[in-house]
Amino acid sequence: MKAAEKLGFEETLLKDVVSKNRCAGCGACVIVCPFNCLEYTQAQTPRLVSECQKCGICVKVCPRYEWSLPEMEKFVFGRTRKPEEIFGIYTEMYIAKSTSKEVLNVCQDGGVATALLVSALESKLIDGAVLAHTDSERPLLPKPVVAETQEEIMRGAGTKYSYSPNLLALKDVVERKKQSVAFVGTPCHIQALRKIQVFPLRKYSNPIKFMIGLMCTESFEYESFIGRFLPQTLGVNLRDVKKMNIKGKILIELRSGEVKEVSLKEAKQYTRKGCFYCADFSSEFADISLGGLGLNQQTFTIIRTEKGSEIFENALKRNFITAEPVSEESFSFRLLKKLSKMKRKRASEST
Repeated sequence: MKAAEKLGFEETLLKDVVSKNRCAGCGACVIVCPFNCLEYTQAQTPRLVSECQKCGICVKVCPRYEWSLPEMEKFVFGRTRKPEEIFGIYTEMYIAKSTSKEVLNVCQDGGVATALLVSALESKLIDGAVLAHTDSERPLLPKPVVAETQEEIMRGAGTKYSYSPNLLALKDVVERKKQSVAFVGTPCHIQALRKIQVFPLRKYSNPIKFMIGLMCTESFEYESFIGRFLPQTLGVNLRDVKKMNIKGKILIELRSGEVKEVSLKEAKQYTRKGCFYCADFSSEFADISLGGLGLNQQTFTIIRTEKGSEIFENALKRNFITAEPVSEESFSFRLLKKLSKMKRKRASEST
């Protein structure tokens, strides 16, 4: 790394990340600045609002600035991946599902993320969870929150297809003096959290009990895709949308039961620019990675760390979830490898 301690935001992140549209929008740099020099903007990028003190801390937590895959693998797993570990290091894989009808009614696929969080909360393994709710004033716009109850966790069920800067909620974690929280996020969120741990910035890293990573190809711009395309082109009233999903194409399910479809090719123009630089599809540095991968009311689950195994086994023993091993011949497993390769190739071509 460059002499980050002597370089400020303008010479590093603004020049090499934000100005080049590489910014993930995760918000890590904003929350860690000890001088409050940075502000998170509506464009989902950081902005300098007072003179930078050149402490270099923001540089060290950015997932898009001098990211080293081997170094992070050694930090998280104690080794680097083998050539055949296309989607990262892991210990076990399952097809899992929540046992709760209430969860299955509101979840994205198999409800495993929600089930794991509720199980951990009831077991007092955590006292809260960082996740995303939907803004009450702007339909389908995600907003980061610290959920403290089962009801609040349930409100966060379901995938959000525009970006939520979940790391901003770590400020609330610290202010509420949370001791043990789960974190749910996309690959860029998880990468930033790992860099915060490497630093280490213990104020933010110590309360994190475990990380659930969501598989992610990209997210879409809220204003252009959700705010304009869906209402103006598809004639969708955003408040009538019950659920969105991707199964080879984007499916918008309305409360009436009608389903609108958008091809991924058509939606690609609304992809957030920073997403093209991300090489991680399956949240390779999470404790547990979750995704739909073409499954119906089931969740493809990858256990990557001992913490992940502990949380998963706790939910199994308490009958919050059911699970069966993954067949390497299954469509979902083959799709996982395909999407992992595709995203890595796209990032390489964008760099």
